[in-house]
Amino acid sequence: MGAHRHGLLLLAISLLTAAPASAAAPDAGTKPPARASVQVTWLGHAAFEVVSPGGTRLLLDPWLKENPRTPPAWKDVARYGRERPTAILVTHSHADHAEDVPALAWTSGAPVVATGEHLRAMKIPEAQQHSVNVGGSFQLGDVTVHVVPAMHSSEAGGRPLGYVLTFADGRSLYHTGDTWLFGDMELIQELYHPDILLLTVGGGRWGLDPKTAALAVRKYFRPTLIIPMHFGTFEPLAEEAEVRAAFAGDPRMRLLTPGQPVSL
Repeated sequence: MGAHRHGLLLLAISLLTAAPASAAAPDAGTKPPARASVQVTWLGHAAFEVVSPGGTRLLLDPWLKENPRTPPAWKDVARYGRERPTAILVTHSHADHAEDVPALAWTSGAPVVATGEHLRAMKIPEAQQHSVNVGGSFQLGDVTVHVVPAMHSSEAGGRPLGYVLTFADGRSLYHTGDTWLFGDMELIQELYHPDILLLTVGGGRWGLDPKTAALAVRKYFRPTLIIPMHFGTFEPLAEEAEVRAAFAGDPRMRLLTPGQPVSL
C-alpha cells in the first residue's frame, strides 16, 4: 500500500509540474514591462501618459479627440481598451482637460481620480469613482499620488487640483494642472521635491504665461527637468517661440513632441 501511495504522489507531482502555461492566472496584457526609467508621453495641451518603472500606466488630463496636437493614433478611444490605463487623473472640469474622460472611462474600465463633484458631473460609474481632495495621498501600483492645490476655476467640478506622482526610486513628477503661481508652491517643493515639472505655460486669459511660469520655477522649485505644456493649442495661448524665449539659457527645459515617449 505504501508503494502504491508513493506512486500516486509521484504521478500527481508530475501532472502539476507539466501543467500548461495557460493554467496560470491570465495576463491582462495591458501592463507595460518593468523599466528602470519613468516614461512620459506628451499627448498635446495638458494631456500626458506616464508609465512608472513598475509599469503603472497613468493618463493625466486626457483631452484627445478634439485636441489638435494629439497624434491620430492616440485619438482613438478604442486604444485605451487595449492598452488599459491603471487610472485616469483629472485636474479640473474644463473641456480641454476632461471632455473625453467619460468615454475613456467607459472604454477602459479604469478608475477616474478627481474631486467628488467632478466625478458626479461627468457621470462616472460609481465603481470607477476615486474621489480625492487637496492634501490627500494614495497608492496606484508602485506610484504614490499626492493631491495638491491649483489656482484656477472648475465650475461644477469642484476645486481645481494638481498631482505629484512619487515613484519607487524616490523621484517625483508634478503636473500643475491649470494654475497661476501661488505661495503654497513653496510647500509643494518642501514636501515632495518634484524632480520633473509638467508646467502650464500658455497664459492668455487663463493662467501662467511663459515668463511668469519661469519665475515660478526660479522662486519655488528645484527640478532637474521642466516640460512645458498647455501652449500653442489655440489662440490666445502662447506659442513655442515665447516658451523658448522665457526659458532661454535654462538647460532643464525640454520641449516634447506629441506622441513620442521619452524615458527619464
